[in-house]
Amino acid sequence: MTVADDPRTRAEALDAADPLARYRDEFVVAHDWHIYLDGNSLGRLPGRTISVLRDAVEQEWGAGLVQSWDRWVELPAATGDLIAPLIGARPGEVIVCDQTSVNLYKLAAAAVAATGRTTIVTDDTNFPSDRYVMDGVARAAGGTLRVAQVDQVDGPQPADIAALLDDDVALVALSHVGYRSAAIADMAAITALAHRHGAMALWDLSHSAGAVPVELEASGADLAVGCTYKHLNGGPGAPAFLYVRSSHQENLSQPIHGWFGHDDMFAFEPSYRPAPGIAHFAVGTPPVVSLHAVAPGVAIVAEAGIQAIRAKANLLTSLLVELFDEFLAPVGFGLGSPREAERRGGHVTLLHPEAFRLSWLARVNGVIVDFRVPDAIRLGVAPLYTRFVEVADAAFKLAVFAKHGLWRGLPAERPTVT
Repeated sequence: MTVADDPRTRAEALDAADPLARYRDEFVVAHDWHIYLDGNSLGRLPGRTISVLRDAVEQEWGAGLVQSWDRWVELPAATGDLIAPLIGARPGEVIVCDQTSVNLYKLAAAAVAATGRTTIVTDDTNFPSDRYVMDGVARAAGGTLRVAQVDQVDGPQPADIAALLDDDVALVALSHVGYRSAAIADMAAITALAHRHGAMALWDLSHSAGAVPVELEASGADLAVGCTYKHLNGGPGAPAFLYVRSSHQENLSQPIHGWFGHDDMFAFEPSYRPAPGIAHFAVGTPPVVSLHAVAPGVAIVAEAGIQAIRAKANLLTSLLVELFDEFLAPVGFGLGSPREAERRGGHVTLLHPEAFRLSWLARVNGVIVDFRVPDAIRLGVAPLYTRFVEVADAAFKLAVFAKHGLWRGLPAERPTVT
């Protein structure tokens, strides 16, 4: 191997040529020796968020008190409009409110009621919480949840979903990017299949928004949800968002009738009267402080550009796959993500029988990854702050840990949070 062929040398060259390198300075990096590859679970703190929150707490809350509600009531829709361009939506089609599972429930229940059907289709690689919610909505309507059994690496394919579709199906609900393998589903093709049978399509963008280009309008998607604390860097517990195509907004009635979805919340009317447009998909008082934290992360993603972010993510994950072939496969790892860059999102999953203990060993040695049962280690790349040399060093360390069996003797009991 020549110096030019050395993986770390290649990684250093990629860092030197990285057009997004300057964005790392936008984020708080408290421990520079940490290799943080868990931004697909919780994004780093943007530096500008600190001043935004300080102003929200000291000025809006501290000085303005209740008078600040004149601004706060506009935050859910205004923040939704900031997210809309990142997911291929129009102004007035996205609102930031509640949490992802609550938004899933609202939109799924609305779709079932609107179609008059009771069957929902999903797949067995979809995030478990999504499946729980869909099963509950279908059962409450007297129907069933049909779960496609799909390839655990490649994720749901159009043919997998087509096999479960008929005229009883109200909704097809899938993740755009798989939480485990990072496989990207064909949104346009699957949505078209759903429409062919008179069903609606609901997409979970939790691992998509801020990581890969999303084209909700162009794909024909009806509904979508997503979180803001991963690639949008909104912070722990940050509120989620939901999308409703404008042509559906007046025809869908969401099931939780709260005062923030009322047409005139301060009229205090005895009966519910839904607000027009996206506003009636809100429910209760927004989490104002957390909501303030969403906008700075979204702004940084918009400034960097989703196409540039995607281009770097492809390089980062491709480097990981190369390192897998060269160093990790020979010591017992398997690849749990698609090989083709265009078919995977912002992380690469490694498979190993001792994945939990290896992930724990990595963490205590400064490589922050996460574990997913039963045998998966996810390495999440965040192009706004992940360096190529960090990816290389993380792969080298995992290879050494596995080669020498350094996980032996470590406890096998996993903690609550992995």
